[in-house]
Amino acid sequence: MKIHTPYIQLNALLKLLGWVETGADANNAIDSGMVMVNGQKELRRRNKIYPGMVVAFENKQVTIE
Repeated sequence: MKIHTPYIQLNALLKLLGWVETGADANNAIDSGMVMVNGQKELRRRNKIYPGMVVAFENKQVTIE
């Protein structure tokens, strides 16, 4: 996925990708430890995701460009 800003917040990325319907759903998924960033469980809702990072959730994976 290509972004046009220096970074995107993790919860916003989940919504943008359509992996969750709402911001609350994104926050719940992150709080539950269901989201991985670069192979590590990520619990920070607003973690800055930069190009080159890999985000995974429920058998889906995306690399940020």
